[in-house]
Amino acid sequence: MSKKKNGADRTAVSGVQKMTPSEAFVETMVANGVTDMFGIMGSAFMDAMDIFAPAGIRLVPVVHEQGAGHMADGYARVSGRHGMVIGQNGPGISNCVTAIAAAFWAHSPVVIVTPEAGTMGTGLGGFQEANQLPMFQEFTKYQGHVNNPKRMAEFTGRCFDRAMSEMGPTQLNIPRDFFYGEIETEIPQPTRLDRGPGGEKSLNEAAELLAQAEFPVIVSGGGVVMADGVEECKALAERLGAPVVNSYLHNDSFPASHPLWTGPLGYQGSKAAMKLISQADVVLALGTRLGPFGTLPQHGMDYWPKNAKIIQIDADHKMLGLVKKVSVGICGDAKAAAVALTERLEGKALACDANRAARSEKIDAEKAAWEKELDEWTHERDPFSLDMIAEQEGEEGNWLHPRQVLRELEKAMPEDVMVSTDIGNINSVANSYLRFEKPRSFLAPMSFGNCGYALPTIIGAKAAAPERPAIAYAGDGAWGMSLGEVMTAVRHDIPVTAVVFHNRQWGAEKKNQVDFYNRRFVAGELESESFAGIAQAMGAEGIVVDKLEEVGPALQRAVAAQMNEGKTTVIEIMCTRELGDPFRRDALSKPVRLLDKYKDYV
Repeated sequence: MSKKKNGADRTAVSGVQKMTPSEAFVETMVANGVTDMFGIMGSAFMDAMDIFAPAGIRLVPVVHEQGAGHMADGYARVSGRHGMVIGQNGPGISNCVTAIAAAFWAHSPVVIVTPEAGTMGTGLGGFQEANQLPMFQEFTKYQGHVNNPKRMAEFTGRCFDRAMSEMGPTQLNIPRDFFYGEIETEIPQPTRLDRGPGGEKSLNEAAELLAQAEFPVIVSGGGVVMADGVEECKALAERLGAPVVNSYLHNDSFPASHPLWTGPLGYQGSKAAMKLISQADVVLALGTRLGPFGTLPQHGMDYWPKNAKIIQIDADHKMLGLVKKVSVGICGDAKAAAVALTERLEGKALACDANRAARSEKIDAEKAAWEKELDEWTHERDPFSLDMIAEQEGEEGNWLHPRQVLRELEKAMPEDVMVSTDIGNINSVANSYLRFEKPRSFLAPMSFGNCGYALPTIIGAKAAAPERPAIAYAGDGAWGMSLGEVMTAVRHDIPVTAVVFHNRQWGAEKKNQVDFYNRRFVAGELESESFAGIAQAMGAEGIVVDKLEEVGPALQRAVAAQMNEGKTTVIEIMCTRELGDPFRRDALSKPVRLLDKYKDYV
C-alpha cells in the first residue's frame, strides 16, 4: 500500500521496472526516507527536481549553497537521518566545500548530490564545468560517480548506505545528461549496519580495569549521542559512581541535571570536569576520538591525567589510540559497549565501591566551586579587557559584559532547546554556560572551525524538529557570513531565534594580536549597521538589547514568537570589546624581526 501525504507517494516502487534515470534517482531517495533537501535549483538536475513534489520531497531554496550544506548537517545531527544538499554544477557545488568539511568533522551522514557538466562536453572548458570529485575527496567517506545511467539507483543507494555505515558525508556525482533516457532497474532497499559492542577479549579487559579503578572517570563523546546511548552511559556511570565529563563541543552527551555530570572538557570548558579527570586512575573514553583540541590545557591547567589507564571505545577503529595512548581499545558502538560493560560489572566487587561516598562529595564540591566562580566571573580581568571596559564606559549607549549575558541566556533557555554556536571568542566562552538535558541538542562547527555555521545549521535542525525551540549564537564577524539565510527562514517558514553578540571586532583573532603583537590591530575592527534593523528589512523580528535585565526576557519573547507565531527573531546584544582566553597559546610564537625597517614590530 502506498504511504500518501498531501498527494505525494512515499513508497518506493519494487522489483525491476522500466523508468528514467531521474525517476530511479528520486525513487531511491524515497526508499531512504528523504523528505527534505537544501540547495539552489538549477538546470543540471531540473528533470529530477520536477518530480520531487509528487515523491514527497521538499527542496528548500537557500541564499547560498554553503548555507545549504550547513542546513543538511544540522538536519542530520538532530534527526539521526540523512541530510541532503544539492546545487547547480560548477559554482553551486564548489560553494558547498566548506560546509561538507564541517559535516565531515561532525560525523554527519550528509549526502551531497553534485550534478556535473554533461559527458559530451567534458574536457572542453564548457560553461560551469569543473572536476567535482577532487573538491570533496578529503571530506567524504565515499564518492559515487554515476558512470552509466543504468547504474543511477545503484550509486545513489550506495551513497546513502555508506553515509550511515561510516557516519560521514558521501558524494553522489551525476553527469547532467545522465538524468535522461530510459533504463530498466530495481530500487535498492537501504542497508543499515547492526553495530556490536566490540570484541569479547577487549571488553573483558576493559571491565577488569574498571573493576580495579579507584577513581574512574567517563568521557561521554559524540558517539554516545549518535548511538542514542545516553541512558546506557548513565547506567554505567551510576554503577561506577564515576563523574562524567562531556567531550569538547558535545555538551549534550550527558544530562546536566544528573548528579554525576561535571561539564565539558576543552576550550572554555568546566574547571570541575578538568579537576576531576586530572585525578582519574582509569578514564573510559566512550564514543570519542579524544581530539587534540578537546584535551589541551585550559584555564592554566594541564589537566589530562598522565598516568591514568585509558579505555577508548569508538566505532571507527582508526581513531583508537590515535591521539592518546590507550590501555584498551574497543572498536564498537558506544551504546552497545556501555551495556556490555555494565553487564560485566553487575554483581562484581569494585575497588571504587569503597570510596563512593567520598568521591560523590568531591564531585559535588568541585561543581559547586565552579558554579560559584562562574557567578562571580562577571567580566574578563586581563589588562586589555579592563582597558576596553573603561574606554567604553565613556561611549554612548550601554555595553554588556559577555559572561553576564551568557549566564542570563543560560537561565532563560527553554526546555528541549537546540542551540548552535558559531566560531569566535564569545561563542567559545559560551561553552562554559551551555547545558542540556537530552542528546541531539548542541550543534557546533567542531574541528573545522568555520565561521558562518550557526544560523544555517540551526535552520536545518529546525526543519528536522519543528516542535523544538531553535537558537543560534553568533558573533558579529561570523554573523556577517551567514545573515542572508535569515531570508531562507522567513521565506520558507522555518522560524528560528538568533542571538548576535555585537562587539564590533573579529574577537578570536584580535586576541592573538593582543597577546603576541602588542595590540597592533590589523583588519580586526568591524563597524556595522544594526543587525536587528537588517533582520527587520529581511522580514524577521529584530530586538536590540543593551540592558542586562532585558537579556532573558528578550530570549523568552523571541522563543515564544518562534513557537507560537512562527516568527524568526534576531536579538542583537551590544557587548563590550573585552576578550576571553585565546583558543590555544601554542598556536603562535612571539614575533622576531631581522630587517631594520621592521625592528619596532616586536
